[in-house]
Amino acid sequence: MKAPTMKQVAQMAGVSSSTVSRVINHSAPVNEDLQKKVMKAVEALGYSPDQIARSLRKGKTNVVGVIIPNITNPFFPVIVKGAEDYLRKQNYLIMLGNSDFDLKMEKKLFNTLKAKNVDGLLFVGSGGRTPFIDNLENRKKIVFVDRIYENIEKNYVIVDNIKGMNDLVNYLLDLNHKSFVMINGKKRTYTAEKRREGFELALKNANISQYEIIYSGYSYEKGYETALSLKEIPDAVVCGDDMIAFGVIDALKKRGINVPEDVSVTGFDDLTFSSKFSPPLTTMHQPIYELGFEAAKLLVKIINDKQIKKNKIILPTTLVPRKTTALRLKKTS
Repeated sequence: MKAPTMKQVAQMAGVSSSTVSRVINHSAPVNEDLQKKVMKAVEALGYSPDQIARSLRKGKTNVVGVIIPNITNPFFPVIVKGAEDYLRKQNYLIMLGNSDFDLKMEKKLFNTLKAKNVDGLLFVGSGGRTPFIDNLENRKKIVFVDRIYENIEKNYVIVDNIKGMNDLVNYLLDLNHKSFVMINGKKRTYTAEKRREGFELALKNANISQYEIIYSGYSYEKGYETALSLKEIPDAVVCGDDMIAFGVIDALKKRGINVPEDVSVTGFDDLTFSSKFSPPLTTMHQPIYELGFEAAKLLVKIINDKQIKKNKIILPTTLVPRKTTALRLKKTS
């Protein structure tokens, strides 16, 4: 069965094909009564405009591509939600791709979105550096979200990871913590490395040398496995994100180690259910929704502005103390 055509819509509505085109494409004002006739015919026939042909004529698809590394981690869907809320108001739809931290899949998704003629791309990379990433430097309509790649001068929206982690560790130092383990995301991931910098900076300034850094991955499972294998329990376990922290707390419970009585545990994200966890998680709040919203806002500006400038947006973080941290009493001899 052939798809209905614009000519058939025009015949049913009793108008010209050019009138149907103006109604569908909003390219020129059309009398309200004619609009109703056209839309009634569109619905009756089930007519759908050829999006590819329209995009070739207009030079735009009103579709934005979004690539994220892990759709099962609650952090990334919140970014997508923020982006989608802004884009929808601007009459854009999103086409979402999940790379599962696979660099080859990341490249495949990019090429697929490019073939679909998306107007721009919001890119949350898996963290690895490949020739594909380097080639993105030549793509104008891309905004990096929650990521910066060294020597790539691109538009990006991030949070201040160094300051955020520095503030978090200073909070623990004020609670008299003297020994630390940091369970972090994957090595060479932008956020993991910057949070490590903030962690080490705070300890260096406090002349604390008793610490260890373990790179695992941003997941509950990695946090759980790593905490089970810890040989010595420090005053505080500082986690690279909330998902790691949830795994760490559950593993410590299994080992009979109480949080925060025996050890403090912190996260970094402030996911929706971090306040509902048992015990409620002390963490560093990231404006996750705003990351997506501001990135989408920036991308639309780039799409519509021929004078493209490098935009670097850094959002602040906020400490959220809860019940997984406690004052460490000084040991008496």
